[in-house]
Amino acid sequence: MLESWFWFLLLGLASFRLTRLIVLDKIAGFIRKPFVEEIEEKNEKGEIEEYIIIKGKGLRRWIGELLSCYWCTGVWVTTGLFLLMTFYPFIGEPVLIIFGAAGVAGILESIVARIID
Repeated sequence: MLESWFWFLLLGLASFRLTRLIVLDKIAGFIRKPFVEEIEEKNEKGEIEEYIIIKGKGLRRWIGELLSCYWCTGVWVTTGLFLLMTFYPFIGEPVLIIFGAAGVAGILESIVARIID
């Protein structure tokens, strides 16, 4: 029983991190670029705000909608990671461990940043 909870928690953390990577992180912008245009503008307060314009029609637009929605992408990322773990555990376990650890690190970094600031 404990083992299944461990892998469930690890799947959740890995999904969290991989979803953030795909939807929000600049390093994965090349994945989103064919489907969405990301525009940055300064508001009246001088803060940078980002706007997303979805490109194309049909499948291209659908993928753009998916990549602009954290929750939508999260479902598909979780499904992919689950299937990877189920059918290819030799590859899936290290992937879950790496992204799960990165998820924990990201959460801890956010907590530390709030404490320090």
